[in-house]
Amino acid sequence: QVQVMESGGGLVQTGGSLRLSCIVSGLAFDEYAMVWFRQAPGKEREGVSCISWRGNPGHAVYIGSVRGRFTVSRDDAKKTTYLQMNFLKPEDTGRYFCAVGLKYDACSPSWREISGPTYLGQGTQVTVDS
Repeated sequence: QVQVMESGGGLVQTGGSLRLSCIVSGLAFDEYAMVWFRQAPGKEREGVSCISWRGNPGHAVYIGSVRGRFTVSRDDAKKTTYLQMNFLKPEDTGRYFCAVGLKYDACSPSWREISGPTYLGQGTQVTVDS
C-alpha cells in the first residue's frame, strides 16, 4: 500500500522561508518522478514542481511563478522529497500536496500526472501573512 505524507507547513511572514518534506512508502521510490502541487482557496489545484526519477538525477521543473524561489530535491535513500520555499509571497498561500509522479519519468510534459489515485498525500497548509 502506497502512503504519501507531507509535513513542514505553517504560517510565515512575507519574504520568509519554509521547507516542506514528503515521505513515501510502499513503492520503489527512486523509480518515480515526484511532484508538488498546491491549491489555494477557491482555486484549482496546480502543479508547482517536479523532480525526476534517479535516471536523470537533479533534473527538475518549476512553474514560472515559483522559479528562482523554490527548490525541489529528493533523498532516495530516505524515500523523501523536499520543497524549499524562499521569499514567500501571500499568493503562495495554499495547501501543498506531494504526489508520486510517473514511473521512469524525467519530468516530461506530462509531469502533472500522478501514478494512481492514492498516490497523493493529504497535504500541508502554507499560509503567508502579508
